Amino acid sequence: MRWTDIQQIAAQLAAKHPDRKPLSVEFPEVRDLVIGLEGFSDDPARYNVRILESIQLAWSDRKD
Repeated sequence: MRWTDIQQIAAQLAAKHPDRKPLSVEFPEVRDLVIGLEGFSDDPARYNVRILESIQLAWSDRKD
């Protein structure tokens, strides 16, 4: 899984952290949570704020 696999990452975050409120998770923690997902194999340094925001919003959409 890579940083650009937004929907797959969001699905795993929603499954792994069902009680979290995605929009209250700060970007550094979103980054850490993604890096810690099973199957994540991208370079941990290849993210940017736009990617983290996209992940956070997609994760939030799965919670609604």
